[in-house]
Formats: sequence, C-alpha cells, structure tokens
Amino acid sequence: MNAAFSCASAMTRTPLVSAIIIFLNEERFLAEAIDGVLQQTYRNWELLLVDDGSNDASSSTARRYADRYPERVRYLEHPAHANRGMSASRNLGIQHAKGEYFAFLDADDVWLPNKLDRQVAIMEEQPEAAMVYGATELWYGWTGRNEDIRRDVKQAIAVEPETLVSPPLLFTLFLARDAITPCPSDVLVRRDTVVKVGGFDDSFTGMYEDQVFFSKVTLHAPVFVSGECWSRHRQHSNSSCSVWRRTGEYYSAKANITYLEWIRSYLRSEDIRDGAIEKILQKRLWRYQHPVLFRIFKRLRHIAAASRSSTVTR
Repeated sequence: MNAAFSCASAMTRTPLVSAIIIFLNEERFLAEAIDGVLQQTYRNWELLLVDDGSNDASSSTARRYADRYPERVRYLEHPAHANRGMSASRNLGIQHAKGEYFAFLDADDVWLPNKLDRQVAIMEEQPEAAMVYGATELWYGWTGRNEDIRRDVKQAIAVEPETLVSPPLLFTLFLARDAITPCPSDVLVRRDTVVKVGGFDDSFTGMYEDQVFFSKVTLHAPVFVSGECWSRHRQHSNSSCSVWRRTGEYYSAKANITYLEWIRSYLRSEDIRDGAIEKILQKRLWRYQHPVLFRIFKRLRHIAAASRSSTVTR
C-alpha cells in the first residue's frame, strides 16, 4: 500500500502525544534532546523525563525543565533513585503517560522540528498502522567537523518506503538481519499497541531491549515505514552501542543466545508457528552455540570465494 501525504494541517484531530526521554548520566546531550521536543511544530504533547539513577548534572537539568514547564514536562525516577535499566525506565514513562500516542527519544538523539507533525498525520491517515518509523539520520556531523558532516547518512529501511507492512515481514527481516530495527528515537506508536504487547521487557536492561519490543509489535500488527527523515541518531564513543561493542557484549554468545531464546519462547507463548522464522532462528542460534565451527565454515567460505575470484581473473 503506497500513500502520499500533504501536510499535518489537514488533520482534523490533534491527539496528545506522550514523549518519553530516558536518561542515565547524559549531562552532555540531554538539554539538546529536550529542546528538540520543545521546538516541535506539533504542539499537543507532554514530555516525561525518566531518570535511571543518574549521578551527574543530568538530573538537575531534567528537574529544571520540569520546573520551568510544569504543565507539559514531568520528571520521573525509580524509588530510591535506583538504576533499573532501559526497559524498566521506558515502562515507568509509559505508566505515567496520558497520550494516545507514545514517542520515545534517547537522551543523546535529536528530533527534527516536524517529527511529530508528520508522524501523527500519517498515523491518523493509516488507522491500521500500530507504529510508524522512517529513515533516521546516522549523525556524525554533530561535532561540526567537515569530515564528520560528510559521513552523515540516512539509515536504510530495506522495504518499499511509504508502505504499510503487514506482519510478520518486518520481524522476519529484522531476525534475519536483512533489515535494521528502527532507532527507538524515530518511532511513534499507538498506546493501545503498547498495552497489547505489554510494553518493554524489564529483564532486558540494556542490549536488545528495543529489539524485543519491536519484535512483539511487528509480529502482531502492521507498521507504516516511511522514507522520510525525522530524527538524528548521534554517533559517539560513549553511546550504548559503542560501549557494548568496545566491551565485547555486542558480540557475546551469551547475550545473543539470551535474546534468540527469548524469541523462541515468545513465539511458543503466542502460538506463532512459521517454518521460515524457525529456520532463521535456528541458523542464528547455531552460530552462537557452535562458535568454533562457525568460524571454520566462515573461513572456508572466504577461501572458496577467493579461489573463484582468482579463477575468473586468470
């Protein structure tokens, strides 16, 4: 299904959007993220700032905005200012949100000014869509250096843009790693959908917390995928993904098996039986359950490919 949209002014409704920013020691970027919400051309929003146990100036920054805009901005924290992880923090925001739509924003990312305008317009035009996301910008140029600005690129979406994608296609593409899951900062999702899938899974405190949520959504409901860019996903050495790669957690067998076994368990609990999905799942699990054999087969494939290339060029 292909659709084109004119402008948000054509909307007859202006439903409340609950914007949820979770943060942990993000004093460097938090104010810029909050300002991006304040500058939205769509005006019917509330902002929930969820502190996951910060011990830097980001807590006082969030409280300052809540004091300045008490009718629109709220500061939340876990009991005893505890660090509970990303999923529990998003869920805390969800529990206190009043909006018909939820929009998540990581504290080191930035929304473009028309983000909510465009996404609400699309969701109002697409009543079957549970969620919408676009082609977020991988943002290196925030440094201001020309060499970084030249690296800025829109993240590939891997499906036809401006399309309502029925389940389980997106889930299958994500699981096979033929498509990248959307950046959490780029989605707008209906409250009813979040309630239906049970929000985020608190057992995933960091890595895979977003993929678990998106798996549940894309298994159960259509999602509208746009080619438009509405957010900037900041690339920097202290981001969660950068830290996980640097520490090796991103590549660890334990973390990946935990996620993949969660997928298998969830499919069974929802009585979802799909041979193609099971085949992809088994292939990915085999890699981490048999790492030595995987490396051997990978090396043999490289040798065979090099041999074929050499033969062709002779």
